[in-house]
Amino acid sequence: MPALDRKWWTLIAVCTATFMLLLDITVVNVALPSIERSLHSSFSDLQWVVDAYSLTLAAFLLTSGVLGDMFGRRTIFTVGLVIFSLSSLVCGLATSSNMLNFSRAVQGIGGAAMFATSIALIATAFHGKERGTAFGIYGAVLGAAVAVGPLIGGAITSGIGWRWIFFVNVPIGVLAVFITLSKIDRSTQTNTRRVDWAGFLTFSVSLFLLVLGLVRGNYDGWGSTKILGLLIGSAVLMLAFVVAEWRQKDPMLDLTLFKSQAFNGVSFTAFTLSASIFAMFLYLTFYIQDDLGYGPFQAGLRFLPITLMMFVVSPAAGKLTVRIHSRYLLGAGLLLVSGGLLLLGTTTRSSSWTQLLPGFILSGIGVGLVNPTLASTSVAVVPFQRSGMASGANSTFRQIGIATGIAGLGAIFSHQIVTKTNAVLAATRAGQQVVHQGGSALTQAMQAGAVRQAMAAMPGPAQSVLLAAYRVGFSGTLNELLRISAVVALLGAILALALVRQKDFVPSFAGDGALAASPGAPGAPGAPGASSTEAAPGASGPEGNGEGARPDPETVVA
Repeated sequence: MPALDRKWWTLIAVCTATFMLLLDITVVNVALPSIERSLHSSFSDLQWVVDAYSLTLAAFLLTSGVLGDMFGRRTIFTVGLVIFSLSSLVCGLATSSNMLNFSRAVQGIGGAAMFATSIALIATAFHGKERGTAFGIYGAVLGAAVAVGPLIGGAITSGIGWRWIFFVNVPIGVLAVFITLSKIDRSTQTNTRRVDWAGFLTFSVSLFLLVLGLVRGNYDGWGSTKILGLLIGSAVLMLAFVVAEWRQKDPMLDLTLFKSQAFNGVSFTAFTLSASIFAMFLYLTFYIQDDLGYGPFQAGLRFLPITLMMFVVSPAAGKLTVRIHSRYLLGAGLLLVSGGLLLLGTTTRSSSWTQLLPGFILSGIGVGLVNPTLASTSVAVVPFQRSGMASGANSTFRQIGIATGIAGLGAIFSHQIVTKTNAVLAATRAGQQVVHQGGSALTQAMQAGAVRQAMAAMPGPAQSVLLAAYRVGFSGTLNELLRISAVVALLGAILALALVRQKDFVPSFAGDGALAASPGAPGAPGAPGASSTEAAPGASGPEGNGEGARPDPETVVA
């Protein structure tokens, strides 16, 4: 049997690492209720389990790409693998919420280093038709990570405990490091790029202050000096980031990209998709487990309709991008997501999980349409030399959407769950007594998602009254969050249709030569649906970058 070529080892290492880092975005959701009970976490603690990872992943993506240019992609990819694996071990050993969240933040740094260099490693190793095959496999792996995440998380959490969703990363990471160092060629190029420290620091701290302010707003008061200081500080630092990027000779993010309306439309699409349906996964998980009473594995099974629809629709949608204008696919997909969220927002206290089924299916189809189109369009609307930066920016907007979406929806959740539950309690004499007995401690318990702990100190009849009211309040609050998310997705659909204009697309080239297409043919410059998907058939994964056949000459070693 002939030995496997080094380029295929490169693909194996990259796909293994990327599968692992994307899995940790979705796999954690179904484990959150178990983490809450094990570490006695508050609701804001659980928000940070997801947000800490998303924030650092977003903050370090563009900088990691520059570091890959400076020190070699294999080196930065390996460093990312080591950081991710070690931080996963610490996550599994966490004895407190703070320890877990800090480790999750470090995980995001490692994930950014792997994600930012993965595309360039594949593009360097493969050429011609084989490059398309490689990116097709890569896209399928990314789709699988999103599709099976909730199920794997539920199976591990139910079977051997939530800590093992992190422990399993360690041996996989060690294997990936071995393959990378022994089978992937070291790049030998020299590069004069520099790290944009001003841009990195202002951008990262601005995001952190924004999310912290949103998470703490209900607890400290929206008009308090602390919260106003956090939000104002975030705005000032974001303005400083913009100024710093304009003045940099080699910026982390080239702001001239935003002169393209199509690039703005793609960025808004990435943000609104993540801030709506993906941010809602946290709250839907709590509904399925805490309100409906399913265990982690059973909850993972209930998420299969939406994840399978994403996985099934994405490849077909990738092929449609050479026949249908991208704006219509993006707009239609987000409209379906919006409609699916509205269908999900019809739960009542007596609803079963099947009430969610139509919304899951419709939303899954919508996400399946948007993801591959977004991946290919993000690099098709910028000059060839900026495709790598545009791809990184698109991934950054996705992570910012998840982080700010979870934080913003969480602020609304913490307020509305108290209001709606108290309204139910106030309608009966027994409920009024519960409110009187619970006092401010009960309000804090509801805001922190710790109602069941507060119930333990109450007599039996009061517990039943409070639990019934809380379930009504939770259902009503969930419906409100889903309606807000539907509006966010609808706004994204409108912006995609308005901004992603076909005239802004840059003629695409198929890595090793010009895309052979006659004028007017699907995929040809100026033809309906012209995009980079014809050149990058592997760009159909849910989180793919669509950059496969349009490698950035600044970031890909010849």
